[in-house]
Amino acid sequence: MSIRTRLSTRRGAAALAAMAVLGGAGLYGLGPSGAVASSHREAPLIAADPAVDNTDLYAFVSPDRPDYVTFVANWIPFEEPNGGPNFYPFATDATYNINVDSDGDAKADAVFRWKFKTTDKRGTKTFLYNNGPVTSLNDENLLVRQTYTLESSFNGKPFKTRVTDGPVAPSRVGPASMPDYAKLRDQAAIQLPGGWKIFAGQADDPFFLDLRVFDLLYGGDLSETGQDTLAGYNVNTIVLQVPFKDVALNGDAKRNPNIGVWTTTDRPRVRLAGGGSTGDRVQVSRLGNPLVNEVVVPAALKDAFNASRPDQDGKNPTIVKRVTNPEVPQLIEQIYGIPAPKAPRNDLVEIFLTGITTKAGGPIKADLNSQLNNKDVNPKRFVPSEMLRLNLTVPVTAEPNRLGVLAGDLQGFPNGRRLTDDVVDIEVQALEGAAQTGKIVDALAAGDKVDANDQAFSGKFPYLALPNGVGVNTGGDGVAPAAADDSSKGPELTPAGFASRDGDGMPATIAAAAVGVAASAGLALLILAWLWRRRVRMADQPTQRY
Repeated sequence: MSIRTRLSTRRGAAALAAMAVLGGAGLYGLGPSGAVASSHREAPLIAADPAVDNTDLYAFVSPDRPDYVTFVANWIPFEEPNGGPNFYPFATDATYNINVDSDGDAKADAVFRWKFKTTDKRGTKTFLYNNGPVTSLNDENLLVRQTYTLESSFNGKPFKTRVTDGPVAPSRVGPASMPDYAKLRDQAAIQLPGGWKIFAGQADDPFFLDLRVFDLLYGGDLSETGQDTLAGYNVNTIVLQVPFKDVALNGDAKRNPNIGVWTTTDRPRVRLAGGGSTGDRVQVSRLGNPLVNEVVVPAALKDAFNASRPDQDGKNPTIVKRVTNPEVPQLIEQIYGIPAPKAPRNDLVEIFLTGITTKAGGPIKADLNSQLNNKDVNPKRFVPSEMLRLNLTVPVTAEPNRLGVLAGDLQGFPNGRRLTDDVVDIEVQALEGAAQTGKIVDALAAGDKVDANDQAFSGKFPYLALPNGVGVNTGGDGVAPAAADDSSKGPELTPAGFASRDGDGMPATIAAAAVGVAASAGLALLILAWLWRRRVRMADQPTQRY
């Protein structure tokens, strides 16, 4: 039976399925303690190590290449555009991984891993990231550069090197330093023989939401909504586009369309002061569905969640209880008087652990994105686990809805995650029982009142908006203006629901400000030179010890 037949009552069973997956996926999964989610500073240990902190994961059928799937994996939360002089490099002692499970055993059948290398030519000559305008990735004015090695492994076989010295788009310093950043990003987006497309570098943070949920759930009276907390901030991103056959079970997406995806970051177990490391590697960050570790997992278990594996999910009774009796609905009931759905929440547990399927014996009578729906899967080997699941054969939506499956848009979240999906509003509704009733909870229908990203997405690879080049604290919205030749155009929606807006540029006022900054930097250099000469003279004086 087809997906559309199974989900003919889109605002009934489909909505129920979607909400259950979202709520459940946001409430489960933890292995043993040690060391999935829209995870911006979500756990104590990872908050102190932002270079390896997974922030978001997206997976969707490529709008311009319908036989290819695109994975967007982001790291380093809250990158302020003015955060120099070192800005935001990928960690060179870490491994960044995208994992895909096609047979449902909660173990990766395809692993793509990146390792980064930094070349820093500044030495004792300057503190600047670049010493002149950068017009290409090979420009001699770009003093700090990163490259990567990409390796892949399929079905447990040894890793094979796919890319060596792949280019990384640099952090966007500003209009004086990088007058045409779009050109730099285009140079960093490469295509391999066989069709893979890869990008690594900086981008606007695509996640949109009001994070004041932490202030007693939006101020105690829903007054603290409507502010995009992440507007103006950037992230480091890895975007990978591969054909369905490379990630589908037995290479056949028609028979086996469903995959599960999660990202991880590994660090050496022991890092030495001053650089270097020793010992084996350990997983320090994990990400599947959005907002799992950030909002749902209790504080004492957050670090352990980041160190856990999907095949360990469901073995921790404390976390299972967080699914069957989630905290957020109880808080909403206490603060706003909206009754929490009756526990145990078996709808959330069933959908979260298995994906949307009729083959697990649960209450949701629909098939969408569980690996159990793959024809070649052995159900005896299936392991319930938390990951972002995607059905590769659901057609690209001509007019996407931000509420995804809840609004009858089967290509949307939780069937993978598109850049435009409003996961916060969807998950709040799921937790409040929309999965059980198939109806929106009217009292919370407005959600966080942040319904779209502050910058339009592109209709072509790598799809993300260019990184912000204007400081968040400028008094405005912190968003870099569009290029001059694009200023008269509004965003053009593509069939995938992304918006096309390419180009770069800054108005004259900002360029003038950049010149002022450059002049200030020159003055700073003179001051540093004077301090150095003074230090040399003082070195000849007797040293007093305390």
